[in-house]
Formats: sequence, structure tokens, C-alpha cells
Amino acid sequence: MNITVLMPFDEQSRVKFSNALRGADITYAYDHTLSYMQKQSFDRDKYGGALCGADIVIGQPPPDMLPDMRRLMLLQLSMAGTEPYSRPGVVPPNVRLCSASGAYGAAISEHMLACALMLIKKLHLYRDNMARGAWLDRGDVLSLSDMTIACIGLGDIGCHFAWLCSLMGAHIIGVRRAGLDMPDYVDELYHADSIDAVISRADITALSMPDTPQTAGMFSAQRISRMKCGSILINVGRGNAVDTDALAAALSSGQLSGAAIDVSNPEPLPSCHPLWRCENTIITPHISGFYHLRKTYDDIVDIALKNALAVYENGGGAQLISEVDRATGYRVTQRYSK
Repeated sequence: MNITVLMPFDEQSRVKFSNALRGADITYAYDHTLSYMQKQSFDRDKYGGALCGADIVIGQPPPDMLPDMRRLMLLQLSMAGTEPYSRPGVVPPNVRLCSASGAYGAAISEHMLACALMLIKKLHLYRDNMARGAWLDRGDVLSLSDMTIACIGLGDIGCHFAWLCSLMGAHIIGVRRAGLDMPDYVDELYHADSIDAVISRADITALSMPDTPQTAGMFSAQRISRMKCGSILINVGRGNAVDTDALAAALSSGQLSGAAIDVSNPEPLPSCHPLWRCENTIITPHISGFYHLRKTYDDIVDIALKNALAVYENGGGAQLISEVDRATGYRVTQRYSK
């Protein structure tokens, strides 16, 4: 069996794979002498043949090469999102598609919590004071324990964030696409058709949704106008869920008191965009996930190994974790948990 790895694998991860998958021909399409944190581009000339001959691919192959990957049985993504691979016709129907759902929850939810606390305690404003050498009181602050948090999306990331906020005494409202399963740290649960009613009550609305036709443009100018006056918007899902111009306008007018975005539309956010000049905004360049937390990287490698080993031993009938339904872009099997 041929396996091609399209994500950085350090020596420790390579040894783990080689020991577990004895007899497999494994091609690592990244320079292992570089840090796993260093992004590298895929060299088609050097590794295109290995990719087209692979039974298992770990990482994100160029979508235009997928029709030539005729042996492919498993495409194991190294990201929690699945676009563009879950779009119709991108991945052949006989190929199993799995995400890295379950690896990112801790890192991204802690980033979200840090942003929420920073905004409600006005720490960003005191940081601004430092740049000006200003000993200036910025006024009243809020407590998370008194707040209602709307978690739009209750996957791995949304559930982690809901749990963290619940530990601090917040009232948690969950919104999910389907299903009635409600974790015990969620106080209320609704489906997506109730979003407007939910966000009119929420002090913080947190988005952790994937990119699907249903989520694109979900927070339009009209929907943002329905959010509770003075509330905060956090988005760590996909930038195209939010109308960026409308968000900037709502912050400038005071209709929203703050926002924290790790994703934007467009992305990167142009330096001339008015959102950069909104004082009560925290903007990070899509870094809440990636491999910045070593545990995230190790968990992604573990997910890839578990699924690769399952296919290696059981072929197309293997039981896989975090397998994706390409009709919806959502996970259909149990996500990874340690």
C-alpha cells in the first residue's frame, strides 16, 4: 500500500508511522529537517507521481490532481474544515473522506475564551493605552458569569467553547444544524431556523461553523442588525459566514460593542478595510488553530495514523473516525477524542 503525506511530519511522527504501518511505502512530501510549524508548498514535479499512485493521502492535495489519483481509497485531511474537498465532484465517490475534527477544539476554544475575556475586561483598550503611554481608566467591565453565550455550531470547537464558558457560570445556548443531542453544559438547544431569536438574547454570539452553502452569508447585514444591542461577535469558523462590511458598520455605530475574528472575507483582510480601525475589535490572521499548540499537531498525526492503519488492515470496509458526508460537509462518524 502506498501512502503519501502532504503535511509536515517531524522525525518523531515518521517513526510512529513507520512502526505502525510496516510494509507500507510511505512518501513524505515535506522536508523533515524544517520545523513542523514551517509552511511549505507542494512540489508537483518531485512528488506528483507518488501522489497519483497513493492509496492513502494525508493532508490537502491540489484538487485538480484528484481525478488522476485512481488508486486513492482514503483522503485524510489535516484540517477540521472540509472545503473544497466536500464540494460535489471534487473527490471521487469511491474515496473515503475524513477530517481532523477533534484535534482543534482545545486550541481554538481557548483562543475564543481569551478574546471574550479580553473584550469584556477591556484589556485590548489598556493595551492601546500602553502604545500611547496613557494612564487612563477605561471604565466599567462585565463578568462572563452574568452573560448569555450563543454557540452557533456545536461541533468539536463549539462544544469546547460552550464547556469552558459554562465552567465560568455563563448561560449557554447551543444552535446546531440537526439533532437533539444536548451536552449537559448547554442550557438550551435550538436548530438553525431559530438563530434570529437566539442572537437577539445573546451577549456573545460565537460562530464555529464550516463552509457550506447554508452557512455562507449567514450573518448578513440584516441578521447582524438583529443581534442584541451592545453584544459581541466571535468568528473562528469561516470568514464568508459574516458580511465584513456590515460587521464594521455595526461596530462603528455601537450596535455591537465588540468583535473577535480569526477569519475574514476576503482573507487576508485588506489593510485598507475599515474593520482594522474599529477600536473594539480583535483581528487575528487565521491562527487560532494550525499547529501553534503542539497538542493539536500530535492529535492530527494520531487521527491520521488511526485511520490509515484501519484502511491498511481492513481496506474499504474500515471503521473510520471523523468521516465526512460530502453532501453536507459535516462529520458522519464519531470525531476523534483522546
